[in-house]
Amino acid sequence: MAAKKKARKKAAKPKAKAKKAPAKKKSKRKPNPAFMKPMTPSAALAAVIGPKARPRSQVAKSIWDYIKKNKLQDSKNRRMINADANLKVVFGGKNQVSMFDMTKLVSKHLS
Repeated sequence: MAAKKKARKKAAKPKAKAKKAPAKKKSKRKPNPAFMKPMTPSAALAAVIGPKARPRSQVAKSIWDYIKKNKLQDSKNRRMINADANLKVVFGGKNQVSMFDMTKLVSKHLS
């Protein structure tokens, strides 16, 4: 019986492989032009990140660099940012702000 199974396997024709279409090149993701437009920081925000106009993404990055450099992220609840004298002005007088509210507060200081 084993010989019959082997004979059947040899008799079966191999399936023809389907030709694959050439792979499409993935285009790089284009950033939204609104986010790349240089924004001028207010005097209060300029005390934290500097007076130079820059895109929103770079503003956020600069603020995070400032927060990490000065160890302002809350040690227990990492989502909260403790404000120092410079950030307190930007945060509207609040001592502590969540990282999600931070972007909303910072956007008021960009023009």
